[in-house]
Amino acid sequence: MSTTFAHRGPARPAPVPGAHVLADCWTMTRRELAHWARQPVQVLVGLVFPVMLLLMFGYLVGGGRGVTGDYLDYLVPGMLALTMAFGLEGTMLAVTRDLDKGVIDRFRAMPMADGAVLVGRATADMLQSVLGLAALTGVGLALGWRVHNGIPAFLGAVGLLLLFRFAMLWIGIHLALVAGKPELVQAVQILVWPVGFLSNAFAAPDSMPGWLGTAVQWNPMSRTATAVRDLLGGPGGEAGHVWAAVVWPLALLAVFFPLAVRRFGRLNG
Repeated sequence: MSTTFAHRGPARPAPVPGAHVLADCWTMTRRELAHWARQPVQVLVGLVFPVMLLLMFGYLVGGGRGVTGDYLDYLVPGMLALTMAFGLEGTMLAVTRDLDKGVIDRFRAMPMADGAVLVGRATADMLQSVLGLAALTGVGLALGWRVHNGIPAFLGAVGLLLLFRFAMLWIGIHLALVAGKPELVQAVQILVWPVGFLSNAFAAPDSMPGWLGTAVQWNPMSRTATAVRDLLGGPGGEAGHVWAAVVWPLALLAVFFPLAVRRFGRLNG
């Protein structure tokens, strides 16, 4: 009796010894960083776009409904948090392009540590997020924004922002692995903008209708922005939100990190 086996994609190589895992992850990170040199305009746009939003809402559109105190001290932390959320689309586009071109399939057929592709993508995105925070912080300082609680509090605020970005990053990776095609990323982009603006980045929730203000307060990005304002000594900060700014990203990571790893493991498997 003959047995027929269904095609299950490229054969996976033997597991890579632990000593080579970091080297594989760094190789994938350097691959992602090399794209910066080949696509400098895309990197520049990613850095300039949040600066344009800061200038627009700070000086052209106005805003600050319900904000007491210096609006710039309120706006800059909100923009920093918003920037961490808006990086989701770039992550998804990069992953879906590699999927669509079969690049990830080729990497998975090589004697490489499982997950090195995802770690490289995540590391490169986090480095870009650090650059984005530095650029926006520098512009804010040039406009007159100040940190009122010292360097340790500022570093704590940066830690909360990067934790939120790390959680959003794995949401993006998972959604990209599910979508599979760059064209489908547009559907996610349509959702990211309302979620980003449905926050306290530009106005205080107290100035909004009751139902809307409640939704805004429960937005994880609002929790991060409020905690960052508290650490930096700006208006709109609430000490009780610091724990929420830690719990929300950890909860998102607990859900989407294993989902992304599991989805990646099932590609052509």
